[in-house]
Amino acid sequence: MPPVRFTAPTPVVAIPVRNEAERIAACLHALAGQQGARLAHAVLLLNNCTDATRDMLPALAPHLPFVVHGVERTYPAPLAHAGTARCEAMEIAASLAGPDGVILTTDADGTVAPDWLANTLAAFEEGADAVCGRALINPADAALIPMHLHEDDRMETGYGMLLDRIHDLVDPDPHDPWPRHAEHSGASIAVSVVMWRRAGGLPPLPLGEDRAFLKAVRRVDGVIRHAPDVLVTVSGRTLGRARGGMADTMARRLLRQDDLLDESLEPALTCLRRARARAALRRLRALPRMSGQWGVEMCGLAYQLDLPPAEVERMARAHFLGVAWDSLEQASPALVRVPVRRAELATHHRQARRVVRQLLARRSATRTAHRHRQPVN
Repeated sequence: MPPVRFTAPTPVVAIPVRNEAERIAACLHALAGQQGARLAHAVLLLNNCTDATRDMLPALAPHLPFVVHGVERTYPAPLAHAGTARCEAMEIAASLAGPDGVILTTDADGTVAPDWLANTLAAFEEGADAVCGRALINPADAALIPMHLHEDDRMETGYGMLLDRIHDLVDPDPHDPWPRHAEHSGASIAVSVVMWRRAGGLPPLPLGEDRAFLKAVRRVDGVIRHAPDVLVTVSGRTLGRARGGMADTMARRLLRQDDLLDESLEPALTCLRRARARAALRRLRALPRMSGQWGVEMCGLAYQLDLPPAEVERMARAHFLGVAWDSLEQASPALVRVPVRRAELATHHRQARRVVRQLLARRSATRTAHRHRQPVN
């Protein structure tokens, strides 16, 4: 077998680390065992570590096929969270990768799949500016979680996929085709250095820095691929390193399940309205400004959003579609997010499945009609 060569663009991984002496070796060995592609550098941002993590790196580094950069930081208490550490780690990674490089990030308690890097880079080759992978809980840790929480997660995740399918059918993204997933986890995010700069980097937030970053990428029309073949396994511990993170969420749900689903989820009909409005905005921006059809589409979008046409026209002219959509979505009273109660999830599931079936039937009918209109040779 020929030796594996570095893949252009140069890939560099950034990892925020907080007291991970028990897991950092497995994390780094998984990155070292990549097949079909190889990392150039790994930046480990040691965030207020008080255990033996730092002492382990000199013994591990010489046996890894990439350069390890251990960067120690002692942040003041309000800033000593994963958002600050991931932001700085990714900024260092960007400088190492260079203007044509790719930054990847994962978690120190994660072990990436052997094809994690190769599949991520393949998505960039197909036109992505950023790639989101899936995070799966370690089977040994998952076995310790009560079955009812697994079932709750399955139902919530399944509902999220139905809503995402509605968006895919109404407002398809050619760069993020079905099948895909809907996760935005810092355990597996990659971004080109160009898009990292354009989006303004990762916000150093105490919680949700991963989602906030991807929202910033969307605002500047970055192409995001939710690649189902990019996988990382993470711990399912209930004593975590980040306050309010996944471990805290699981610990809280062990005591009492949340009444409401994730804030990104909403009733299916609201989701359908949102997807149709975004598709209408996309059509509007593809038309010549101030043409007759542009005026018709603009008034139709104003009606959908329950906003004055002049306000819609002003917002729709933003340089980036993402900025225009973000402004319209926030202003529209028709798109106010309605929370979904867990107790009503089965009802919402049925409604969402009904909407998806109707959309699939409509697409099938449209395709059949189009075929019948084709000239016969």
